[in-house]
Amino acid sequence: MSTPPEHSVIPLLSRALHQIRSTPPRVIASPATQPRRAAVALIIRVSPPPNFPTTSKHASSLTDFFQLDWVNAPGARPEILFLRRERQESNTDGGRMSGSGPGTREAHVAFPGGRTEEGDEGGMYTAMRQTWEEIGLDLAENAYTPIGQLDDREITTSLGKRLLMILSPFVFLQLTPQTTPVDPAPGTTLHWVPLTELLPDSITTGPGSEKAQQFLHERRPKWSSVTVDASSRLAPRHSTVLRLLVRLLVGSMKFPAIVIATSYPTDIHTPSNPSADGKAIDEKRALVEQGTQPALHRQSSFSKLRPRHRRNEQLKLWGLSLGMTLDLLAHMTPPPPATPEGTSGMTMSGRGTFVPPDAQTESMGVPVMAPSLTSVFPRFSYPDVNFWIWVFGKRYREVVRGWEASIRASGTNDRRINWTGSALNTFYAAVRKALVVVIVVRAIFVLLGLVLGGWFLFFR
Repeated sequence: MSTPPEHSVIPLLSRALHQIRSTPPRVIASPATQPRRAAVALIIRVSPPPNFPTTSKHASSLTDFFQLDWVNAPGARPEILFLRRERQESNTDGGRMSGSGPGTREAHVAFPGGRTEEGDEGGMYTAMRQTWEEIGLDLAENAYTPIGQLDDREITTSLGKRLLMILSPFVFLQLTPQTTPVDPAPGTTLHWVPLTELLPDSITTGPGSEKAQQFLHERRPKWSSVTVDASSRLAPRHSTVLRLLVRLLVGSMKFPAIVIATSYPTDIHTPSNPSADGKAIDEKRALVEQGTQPALHRQSSFSKLRPRHRRNEQLKLWGLSLGMTLDLLAHMTPPPPATPEGTSGMTMSGRGTFVPPDAQTESMGVPVMAPSLTSVFPRFSYPDVNFWIWVFGKRYREVVRGWEASIRASGTNDRRINWTGSALNTFYAAVRKALVVVIVVRAIFVLLGLVLGGWFLFFR
């Protein structure tokens, strides 16, 4: 079946990047008890149409970039970079049976980045250094420009009870039509994914198009889920008996995910040397900060690139990476109009289309204008667990509504409030209470069953 014609998303991308550059991020200070931080790079490029004449002239500003002919040419395609990191088969994050079909394996994508190390000058430096070390892409070159930072995010474990680190996402834009040669670490695959594959059809095809509306129910983004064993989050790793008991009582968790197509000819794999020269990074960073032309170039091993051997696998975007992606894409939606107090804006904003089809169930019935909140929290495989989460989730729903009220009032969220952190804490607080109730109720029923069974066997 043919697909509806797409509107250019270049104007939406331009508005989003200008907005990110002019909006200060919500920065979370590291507590004294947990100073660890990390940073990732969200790298965006615009691929010109095939055989379109391009120029080597660099844009002097973000506004000038979006006025270039090859950027505005029909068929120009904005893309974002994801990495697929190869892991050991024993590691459930690297690959596992997804249930999508016989022999289909599930792999996850993320952004280049990593932990902040001693000597890093800040979060942006960390993101640039980690990108260089991991894939050999030097964001300090004048072919790239930093746009800004998205809101910090908290990485927690044990259902939100323990803080692991603070994660800072930074957005970069490639200013040239050709991507510089890369040298990925062994087992790392690059995937340049068109933003139109992640944006809802109501945005990419135009909400007023009758033909577009015909395809809304069957096109993009393609939502799926990632199943995680709840015992891996709730029980000690080396306690087999306790893990089996938790698995029996609680079941599994399903996190919303977007399926990433792997049919684009930008997937490459190399076994070449992934080491980086720290001194070279420092020198090049200093040159960029001084506004001079970088003179240092990493030797490329592009000649050693070989096509990646395809397996029958399905790439999925989920968790923190999905949340950061939705934070970026939310800037590409029209601002929601003001609505009367007490009225939900879920049908009045493009933000509402960034959530899974059953998001109202997954997010416990809250409005869906804050997609990075409502699209990354899990549902449990047992319906009674989800019911009790809803019962104890009043505070979580209030947090999301508060964020939405802030968006309607000022066009952006209140920077004084850590909305994502508050939502994370209140949601998992509801989960912990729900799990206690569920386990107690199950224990009561088991005891009643044993008592009734003993009475039936010995006293009848």
